[in-house]
Amino acid sequence: MSDYILGIESSCDDTSAAVIKDGFLMSNVIASQQVHKDYGGVVPELASRAHEQNIVPVVSQALAKAGIKPTDLTAIAFTRGPGLLGSLLVGTSFAKALGVALNIPIIMVNHLQGHILADFIKQPDKENRHPSFPYLCLLVSGGNSQIVRVDNPLDYEILGQTIDDAVGEAFDKCSKMMGLGYPGGPIIDKLAKLGNPDRFQFAKPQIPGLDYSFSGVKTSLLYFVRDQLKEDPDFMEKNKEDICASFQKTLIDILLSKLIKAAKQTGIREITIGGGVSANSGLRNRIEEEGRNRGWNTYLPEFKFTTDNAAMIAIAGYFHYLHGERTPLDVAPVSRIADF
Repeated sequence: MSDYILGIESSCDDTSAAVIKDGFLMSNVIASQQVHKDYGGVVPELASRAHEQNIVPVVSQALAKAGIKPTDLTAIAFTRGPGLLGSLLVGTSFAKALGVALNIPIIMVNHLQGHILADFIKQPDKENRHPSFPYLCLLVSGGNSQIVRVDNPLDYEILGQTIDDAVGEAFDKCSKMMGLGYPGGPIIDKLAKLGNPDRFQFAKPQIPGLDYSFSGVKTSLLYFVRDQLKEDPDFMEKNKEDICASFQKTLIDILLSKLIKAAKQTGIREITIGGGVSANSGLRNRIEEEGRNRGWNTYLPEFKFTTDNAAMIAIAGYFHYLHGERTPLDVAPVSRIADF
């Protein structure tokens, strides 16, 4: 008998539901919230209200696209955290209520674990490559920048992480500083393709070990732009493509230097990336280039699995389900989770 896992993701501003059958993706529905662009960032109260409006139609559509009824479900996986507490509360409460109504178990999932396991989402009529264990995952998003060693689907070790800002936050703040809009990552990536990445130089913090720091890079950009604008008020507009390309290259150089170091220290050649910043074209190209030069086996998630989505929550929940894990109904969402 097949196992049908419903995944629910509501950690930030996307409401998503997905159905996985024995590890194969049957549906993945995402409702995005456009209102936050007017504010230059996600407004938590508006996000939670939108989740309340979206979650029932999104889940209904995911079940319909999968061609199943609610009573066919085996278990419900949901994001417990990290994320915005109000948003998480909507998804958690819905999962509990549906689980009780159907008399099936619920399974809490760490949002970051979903990103790490995104390469294991199988799709019909596709090659479905996935890394062998152990592998290293460069986990990069608006809230996280980590190098994670993965020994099996449920066993992780954080080898390095940011000591201040995440790389996705650096992209967003750079975009805001330059008046380019939100979210900053896709905007900078698009402009960077038109610019010279070697035109300008920005500071690269020297942090020992495998940890990251991105606050100094932002400060370097801020002072650089401020000084240039004193000389030429039109400097930003004349050079925005080169600024974006140079800034993006600096961030990628920082990310790759520590990933290369981690691969050398561990001897692991299976390399993946995950999280929203894994959609960045410059980073994807560099990962593949380093992989060819260093004999790595590299795995890049499909673009639809880089942003927040329920398919990754469903596949993580599936592994937890197979391991016999179940979540009690008194579980509460948490905005921060110390480990996996």
